[in-house]
Amino acid sequence: MFDGMQRRVVSLWFPRLASDRVLRGCSFEGPFALTLKQSNANRLYCLNAVAEAQGLHRGMSHSDARAFCPDLKTAVAVPPEDQRFLHALCRWAKRYCPWVGLEGQDGLVLDVSGSAHLLGGEAQMLRDMRARLLRAGLTVRAGVADTRGAAWALAHHDEGIAAPGEMLPALRALPVAALRLDAGTATALARLGLRTIGDLADAPRAPLTRRFGPEVLMRLDQALGQQPEEITPLADPPHYGVRLTLPEPIGLVDDVRAGVQRLLTQLCAKLKAQQAGARKLCVTLRRVDQDHQQVELRLARPLRDAQRILPLFERGLAEVDAGFGIDQLRLEATQVEALPAEQVTHVGSGQAGQLEDLVTRIGTRIGLENIQRFLPADSHIPERSFIVAPAAYSEPAGGWSRLTPRPLCLFPPEPIAGQGPEPPARFRWRRMSLTTGRATGPERIAPEWWLEDDNWRSGLRDYWQVETVQGRRLWLFYTPQNPGWFVQGEFA
Repeated sequence: MFDGMQRRVVSLWFPRLASDRVLRGCSFEGPFALTLKQSNANRLYCLNAVAEAQGLHRGMSHSDARAFCPDLKTAVAVPPEDQRFLHALCRWAKRYCPWVGLEGQDGLVLDVSGSAHLLGGEAQMLRDMRARLLRAGLTVRAGVADTRGAAWALAHHDEGIAAPGEMLPALRALPVAALRLDAGTATALARLGLRTIGDLADAPRAPLTRRFGPEVLMRLDQALGQQPEEITPLADPPHYGVRLTLPEPIGLVDDVRAGVQRLLTQLCAKLKAQQAGARKLCVTLRRVDQDHQQVELRLARPLRDAQRILPLFERGLAEVDAGFGIDQLRLEATQVEALPAEQVTHVGSGQAGQLEDLVTRIGTRIGLENIQRFLPADSHIPERSFIVAPAAYSEPAGGWSRLTPRPLCLFPPEPIAGQGPEPPARFRWRRMSLTTGRATGPERIAPEWWLEDDNWRSGLRDYWQVETVQGRRLWLFYTPQNPGWFVQGEFA
């Protein structure tokens, strides 16, 4: 900032950031709220204007809200998604000025010194901001002042523009809570008769410091410009890309591999400095005829070890057509995940990572999504006791906790002939005549009444482990409420 330039700050507050983000993807005109579990109770986290107009408020229990407003539609809040959306708004706001930072969990702060005139002045700039955000489905309140504290106060309590150098007149009528004080301090000041910022500015400073400490007067001085307060812009995300320009074109696979190895070493050093690992890498090879070829590698887990990643590029690099030669190589990590440092001990087996490398090698041929694993699920219903997930995007979990063994092979229930609650002595299954040798059970499983499942409408099931004389070990169940026998699994 040049000397003598008047500093001007814009504060943007999104009072319904979370609910606006969700409603952007689905149009809903009625009362809507997001809920979040707090202290073992679901409470309202963010509401739209219709829900607030019906008397609902943040922190209200979900059950009370439904009692007051039976038509209330709710969804579960996802605060990390809200923060990612706020970061996206921060990048959008850089169209107005280069210095944009976050203001809490639901606001932005912009240092527009010397840039407002490019948009026709501060009033025109605010109108442009509101219009664009309104078209995006966002509710926003804005304030402009010389200081960050004054702009925040105007945005949260009295939208407007404070004239340069006139902070106290613009803030005098606002409540003391506009100084970003906690609720307890604001209540204590109100009990002393200091309800507005003007009352606080006119009061003796020494008694206030002795009673409330330095924070109250510090916030007042920051808002009035008597104490500086910096705006820290949101840092740009690190760029994980490296480039190598060659003095002479190359065409041999060994030369290309050596160049990629050199780039991998540099890239992995960047990843290590940021405690991150690459999940997707892309090598771009520029030929002398200006044609480009790309080799993409998707990893089964985040990595930043150049010696492990290089062999995984082998198949892709072998298929490169160098033409008349390659004069530039560019390596970029297009998908990055957190990979914190881990303690290394002498107990390590030296075999860690071999399974992930195998999954990566196979995934380059058939696709990582086609390599799947079974994971236990929290349900006692056999069909719901597991989920199938891609091995590259899931971690192996512990085994199933069951008092009785379950078959490895499950299939939809297949009816067999039988009467009574005891397993039939003889029955036919899949065109085979089988004789029961030994039966263990029953294990009674009740349906999960809170879920709708057509396969369990017959009610309770009594499961039996049946060993047949012919060698088959089957999993049978009997439905006492609607008598019938079924086979649902086979033990290995």
